[in-house]
Amino acid sequence: MAKNKVEVKSLSDADLQTHLAEEKALITRLKFNHKVSQIENPMQIRNIRRNIARYMTEINQRANKA
Repeated sequence: MAKNKVEVKSLSDADLQTHLAEEKALITRLKFNHKVSQIENPMQIRNIRRNIARYMTEINQRANKA
């Protein structure tokens, strides 16, 4: 679910919150699985962390504009 800057900016506020919650749940699950046993692609964790940062940045920028 890699999102680039343009795709994130086009999402509504509710969609941003939904995607953020999904990504946070996913990273928690992946980190746990990675601790228990090696996951197939550990780069997923970094990509999800970056997606979370993109969503949070957009949410904060919208909040600062208001």
